[in-house]
Amino acid sequence: MNIQELGGILRDNGIVGAGGAGFPTHAKLSEKADTVILNCAECEPLLKLHRHVLQTHPEEILEALDLISKTVNAKRVCVAIKKSYTVTEQAIKPYLEFFPNIEICKLPDIYPAGDEVILTYEVTGRVVPPGAIPLAVGVTVLNVETVYNLYRALNGRPVTRKYVTIAGEVENPVTVRVPIGVTVGDILPLAGKITTDDPAFILGGPMMGSLGTTANIVTKTTNAVLVLPSSHQLIRKRQGKTFIDMKRAMAACCRCSYCTSLCSRNLLGHPIDPSEFMRVASNGITNDAKPYLDAMYCSGCGLCELYSCVQNLSPRTLLAACKGELRNSGVKPQVFAESPKAREERPLRQVPMSRLTSRLGLKKYNKSDEVIVAVPEFKKVTVLLSQHVGAPSVPIVKKGDVVTEKQLIAKAGEGLSVALHSPVNGVVSAVGKTAIIIKKC
Repeated sequence: MNIQELGGILRDNGIVGAGGAGFPTHAKLSEKADTVILNCAECEPLLKLHRHVLQTHPEEILEALDLISKTVNAKRVCVAIKKSYTVTEQAIKPYLEFFPNIEICKLPDIYPAGDEVILTYEVTGRVVPPGAIPLAVGVTVLNVETVYNLYRALNGRPVTRKYVTIAGEVENPVTVRVPIGVTVGDILPLAGKITTDDPAFILGGPMMGSLGTTANIVTKTTNAVLVLPSSHQLIRKRQGKTFIDMKRAMAACCRCSYCTSLCSRNLLGHPIDPSEFMRVASNGITNDAKPYLDAMYCSGCGLCELYSCVQNLSPRTLLAACKGELRNSGVKPQVFAESPKAREERPLRQVPMSRLTSRLGLKKYNKSDEVIVAVPEFKKVTVLLSQHVGAPSVPIVKKGDVVTEKQLIAKAGEGLSVALHSPVNGVVSAVGKTAIIIKKC
């Protein structure tokens, strides 16, 4: 199979990165990659879905990973897991003899090891240039669920389901596999009762996830639903207002520079300096544009404001606001041609996951969970047309059409895009500019 054929399978079966922004996977295929890394680093606290999927389907995932690596002619193929993932390691070891080109690469239990730029350095020692992607240094990174989706596509099953971890203030923490298009409210009962009287919800991980509600739609990139008390520090932090965050920075930032000292990208030599940004932004300095422009290189990992800052300020939030303004003004980050050098002090400034989990007030929620494949009770699914980076999918069905699970309902749009398939049997009740609604038969 060549790259064009494999790319067509990925595009036509709706496969996108299942753990991040939803970058269409077919666009990652390139013979420039001499290394392919399967990302099972489980970047954020409490999230367990990738290790669960790999433990449950090791042979299928390794088979698909092997196909990808041979298609792009990669010289090195690596399954990247953290040292503490002993169960996952034991699950895949028996199958490695059938795939002699695949090795296990053990990672330190640090945050954010799952960031593809950090992961690339940990596995290969190569620093991705600022503004570039791992392919710039000959590396392709794919997460576990994405590769499993390829295996299923090769066997006639397009992407219609999503693994989601439900954790926090719930009776039975679980990782579930549910139809795309159901709501958070539909899937919450699969974890039993909510154990707090005033629940709030974070969609995604505790570091980079966003506030949500029970009405939010499960998409191809929904990794987790965290249920926390409304009074929890992570909820209160996300409820802050940017102009208040700026006033607090103006009043309290002591220039300790801890935010920069522990910045994951700064430690790789990238030109992001949260401390310098806080200095110029909080003092209204406008004759030095560099700290503002360098905000474009922030990965948004959240260490600066959720772990490093002794004043409980919000560098990440303010950096994100700056990035948004720059993008709206048409400013794009400069892509560096050469890789910087990682800082010598980096090994001494890595953040242990156990310490981070405690600092976030999440230790009591860090429990083992089970995996269930479930179809929750629902009356309809809302399939968003834009669940990925690039152009939205284009509907090919109309109101009143009867559709079956796995049926194509939207073709890939022009340019970077993928197809969409019905996650259920039902009747199309509405086709809009942003979504297709299918009611259960």
